[in-house]
Amino acid sequence: MLQLNSVHHIAIICSDYERSKHFYTEILGLEIIREVYRAERDSYKLDLELNGQYIIELFSFPNPPARPSRPEALGLRHLAFAVSDVAAAKKELETAGIDVEPIRIDAHTGRRFTFFSDPDGLPLEFYEED
Repeated sequence: MLQLNSVHHIAIICSDYERSKHFYTEILGLEIIREVYRAERDSYKLDLELNGQYIIELFSFPNPPARPSRPEALGLRHLAFAVSDVAAAKKELETAGIDVEPIRIDAHTGRRFTFFSDPDGLPLEFYEED
């Protein structure tokens, strides 16, 4: 059987690079590892980490095609971030002007969670861990 070690990264293509860079770094607090402009593609690639772990490649491309991204669309459903206190994380986002859904309880684990969106509507989740 194939032996996978971990998820290496998640790649996200955004429509407005500066707006998404601000969201992921200033609002969510991810740290920049490196930022590269690729002239041949007229594209930025921003590598982001969380707590020293490389997690997101943020790309910009001219005129990327639209893709359905609501949680029930075929394909990637959402990206979830573990937090210690969902209510506090929700309040921070709302203070920054980000719309956040009401907090729900996972029927199987009893854990609290909530959904919000990045600037392009990509569904994101905060899931409460100990």
